[in-house]
Amino acid sequence: MSTIERAEVFVAGPGRNFVTLRITTSDGVTGLGDATLNGRELAVASYLRDHVVPLLIGRDPARIEDMWQYLYRGPYWRRGPVTMTSIAAVDTALWDIKGKVAGLPVYQLLGGRSRDGVMVYGHASGADTAELLDDVVRFRELGYQAVRAQAAVPEVGGTYGVRKGAIYEPAASALPEEQPWSTEAYLRFAPTYLEEIRSKLGFDFHLLHDVHHRLTPLEAARFGKSVEDVQLFWMEDPTPAENQEAFRLIRQHTTTPIAVGEVLTSIWDVQHLITEQLIDYVRTTVVHAGGITHLRRIFDLAALYQVRTGSHGATDLSPVTLAAAVHVDLSVPNFGIQEYMEHAPETMEVFRSGVRFTNGALDLDETPGLGVEYDEKAAARFPYEPRYLPVARRLDGSVHDW
Repeated sequence: MSTIERAEVFVAGPGRNFVTLRITTSDGVTGLGDATLNGRELAVASYLRDHVVPLLIGRDPARIEDMWQYLYRGPYWRRGPVTMTSIAAVDTALWDIKGKVAGLPVYQLLGGRSRDGVMVYGHASGADTAELLDDVVRFRELGYQAVRAQAAVPEVGGTYGVRKGAIYEPAASALPEEQPWSTEAYLRFAPTYLEEIRSKLGFDFHLLHDVHHRLTPLEAARFGKSVEDVQLFWMEDPTPAENQEAFRLIRQHTTTPIAVGEVLTSIWDVQHLITEQLIDYVRTTVVHAGGITHLRRIFDLAALYQVRTGSHGATDLSPVTLAAAVHVDLSVPNFGIQEYMEHAPETMEVFRSGVRFTNGALDLDETPGLGVEYDEKAAARFPYEPRYLPVARRLDGSVHDW
């Protein structure tokens, strides 16, 4: 019987910081898992090296479900982003191994294709409305069928989601950047640029917008109501998700679809949001929600309540997670959309992936497993450097949700 012989944790910064787990079996088969938690990478690396890797050696890599239960239920201390990201790395690596042993891409092990490709959305942004419009046009010309739109709030000077270079990367400083924020200015401005996009560019593509947890439930309800005519595909994270009951108030006041879940890590975190039909899209992702095994549980629950998937997919998720997400997206019946941001060239020097973008959708080659390789020598050229996500402060100096 094949057993797990070695498990290695790699921390590198090719374009941004990534934590990668590589598991090797006694038969010489390797599997990769992403363990990146943006801004808290070393916490997960330590959890894996010090507390998880010693538990893996000698175990049967084929027993994926048993391993998940062992790592989740065994330690007593459950859930949380560090634990769930660590479990996800192991789970994803074991699915990669299982696919290679079977000689099949992972999506075939999940039941095969439910669709020919995975629709994605791009991230248009601008320092003002005119610049944002130009960027939306650029994404449309690249073939995107869906575009998220964010513009800098003119009365504030700082805002979420606006690129400073070719690739959006908010975790860019050794200490958190403190950004100003005004909810009042945002609520006045954001509907105007969304309306301008529809007025100038029409309705023949999907338009998305990320509120990024910054509104109270009543403010979010008012915002959703104000943009109903622009027919958003979704408004994302309108209010912090800790209080799931808050989404009932939003739902009562607007028909704008709601997407939530990128910072949530388990089926229990989204249970009521789904079963009470308080959201339309669940955004949990492979790397932060316990891997392929647990993500499928979340998506299967969502399917019972006509909630569709919309997994988080920013560049703080490595190409390993992107590939794993596409395998899941291809197979689940209730797929909605996949977030997609192109990784930096340095990232792709380290990770070789079979994921490809064509005509607004992602697809995979037929490589067994996940179809991603990790170049350890290339990674050594990009050492880890501490980088933090920003912190938002209201204009009176108080800390606000970023």
